[in-house]
Amino acid sequence: MKPSAPPLRPAFFFDRDDTLVRDAGYMSRPEQIELLPGAAEALAAARAAGWRLYLVTNQSGIGRGYYAMEDAEACNRRLEALLGVAFDGICIAPERPDEPSRYRKPSPAYVLERIAEDGLDPARCVVVGDKVSDLECGLAAGARAALVARGSAGEARPDAAAFAAARGVPVFPSAAAAVAAALAEKIRGAGE
Repeated sequence: MKPSAPPLRPAFFFDRDDTLVRDAGYMSRPEQIELLPGAAEALAAARAAGWRLYLVTNQSGIGRGYYAMEDAEACNRRLEALLGVAFDGICIAPERPDEPSRYRKPSPAYVLERIAEDGLDPARCVVVGDKVSDLECGLAAGARAALVARGSAGEARPDAAAFAAARGVPVFPSAAAAVAAALAEKIRGAGE
């Protein structure tokens, strides 16, 4: 009798700006990274519950020449230090929106790779973000999606709210609220 495969694991894929941190626009210095309320506690709770944590961030400021990849990486290290939790993986898409890209959201490529390579359960993966591209990324990967209100504005982007409403994607006031709902198994996939 063959040993059974280990169970597939759940995971969160987080957008960064206006999802976990206040978006100050093309952030290139670690001191610009300011956590949104509840983010550190939410990610700690997710980790304690056995969820894997990933960061998926479009950083077109690199492609536009505003800052370098090293600057984005320094900001992400600061984010991990403030959260007190290390991500299991980080994907930075440096391209401008008009450039071809493999990983720039709404591409699901990074999420699909992690599902395949890290033994994740797509039905228990949640992509959390504040933009339509975040939601499209999650849904295209066969994962769940959760829309959060922009951290800097306190409300959902109108285009993202309309997209979410049309597809049954839940909307939350914060990433912390989205994590709490997912941990309580209150986020369902499309069509459930």
